Amino acid sequence: MAITRDELLKKRWEDIRLKVSEKFGDGEEMDLDAIIYLIGIQELGQIHREFKKDEKVNLMHIAICRLLEPLGYYEFDFFDEDGWPHYKVKEELPFLKPGEQSVLMKEAVVYYFLEKGFIN
Repeated sequence: MAITRDELLKKRWEDIRLKVSEKFGDGEEMDLDAIIYLIGIQELGQIHREFKKDEKVNLMHIAICRLLEPLGYYEFDFFDEDGWPHYKVKEELPFLKPGEQSVLMKEAVVYYFLEKGFIN
């Protein structure tokens, strides 16, 4: 029996969540926001440092822009003098209910980790 797209997304998301939690979660299960935050750190490339509260918000923004870039919503623009990437909006996101937002972001996270070879 063929696996549906939703089932495949669920399986891949679970694989990512478990692998990332194991590697970075100190035994804690990581949720979508925590994984998006980690992607922000990865994209910034400043792995071994502490971030202030406002920087953490900016890291989430970087990750969301990077995750939604392949879907045509954002486009990389430039790196500032501190090495932070900046994106410009290409297309406004449609209005989504919270559950729909979560599915969109999980799909984008799965695509990101597939692209990086973290899962298959």
